[in-house]
Amino acid sequence: MPEYKQFPLADTAEGLTEADIIAWQVKPGDTVTVNQIVVEVETAKAAVELPIPWAGVITELLVEPGQTVEVGAPILTIDVDPGGKAAPAPTAAPAAEEPAEEEMKPLVGYGSKAVVTQRRARKGAAPAPASAPVAVAPEPASASKPKGGYVPLAKPPVRKLAKDLGVDLHALTGTADGGVITRDDVQAAANGSAAPAAAVSTVDSGYDPATRERRVPIKGVRKATAAAMVQSAYTAPHVTEFLTIDVTPMMEFREKLKKSREFAGVKVTPLTFAAKAVCLAAKRTPDVNAVWDEAAQEIVYKDYVHLGIAAATPRGLVVPKVRDADSMSLKELAIALTELTDVAREGKTTPAAMLGGTITITNVGVFGVDTGTPIINPGESAILCLGAIKDTPWVVDGEIKVRKVLQLSLSFDHRVVDGQQGSEFLADVGALLADPAVAITY
Repeated sequence: MPEYKQFPLADTAEGLTEADIIAWQVKPGDTVTVNQIVVEVETAKAAVELPIPWAGVITELLVEPGQTVEVGAPILTIDVDPGGKAAPAPTAAPAAEEPAEEEMKPLVGYGSKAVVTQRRARKGAAPAPASAPVAVAPEPASASKPKGGYVPLAKPPVRKLAKDLGVDLHALTGTADGGVITRDDVQAAANGSAAPAAAVSTVDSGYDPATRERRVPIKGVRKATAAAMVQSAYTAPHVTEFLTIDVTPMMEFREKLKKSREFAGVKVTPLTFAAKAVCLAAKRTPDVNAVWDEAAQEIVYKDYVHLGIAAATPRGLVVPKVRDADSMSLKELAIALTELTDVAREGKTTPAAMLGGTITITNVGVFGVDTGTPIINPGESAILCLGAIKDTPWVVDGEIKVRKVLQLSLSFDHRVVDGQQGSEFLADVGALLADPAVAITY
């Protein structure tokens, strides 16, 4: 007979409690193999593709795209014995049997958190007994009223809509096939009248024609970014300093590199020079690469630079890291930055790629902005902001000339970095960008 298992949402990074379902890669009836990607989810850190640890046939998708799901909650059901060759599954799991998640430990990111989630019975099937949440054996359709009372038939988004509108699903009779409750049923109950069959729910789109407003749920990367920025702004005492420099020599040097054989096909940008400058300057002022440890009451100095690069993506701001950037040549940095930004723009940055940074660069110049006062990334003590490089009147040897001018700003944690150290670091970065030849003296 068939053997059903439920696939729980994995903890893809330490500390995550929920994720949003982005897109299913399978549908009911599909045959899958071990470790096949079945769903793409968005956590508070990144978009992640999840593999399934069993082979079999997908029987039901328990959540829909756009829904937020807690870690450990089941998201699909799979028949791992579609041919019926295995021994029948027991109706109740033995007391000594390990939790279902134990079978999934070979997959990275699956923790031991046990979550038993009650859900409605599928049409033609009854819920699994509480003592055996993994196995679901088919039962007659008459089991739509299991022990404990009537279970309304409704999809997760409809249940959420009913909850938001204060509608009790137990009091409704579904109008869809099999008595399934629809959005129109919920809307009609909320309005006290029947909803037209073709009515469009304004709750679905978040658009209210009466106010001309659009509401979007706060979740995923946006939710995590907001929480992190608030924590940083109200925990670390921010100081921001500014410096305007003539980077004409840097831009001329960039043109020379583009024509050289060694840098053929390598994308060298002002961000590449800034990354190298930050690494060199941090060696001279290690305070900017340190961090305040409140719990231990210590300042932790890092002998390496894991350089964060703030990147705007369709899903919001992410800050992936270039590991050991201080050990890289200019060419290696250029290649690493290109790969990092390409992956970020595709929304494929992994949670691990955004952990453990020591100092960050944000480039608002790509948007034509002159400068800004950036908020320090949590767990770090400084962030450098690059503005737009613009043709500007500039005094050179007593004469006004048109030069390539850039504004820099540095925000730092005043608990770790004093004004002197912050100023020296910013001056060093500015000197290296104003004339890359200065690097020879370091």
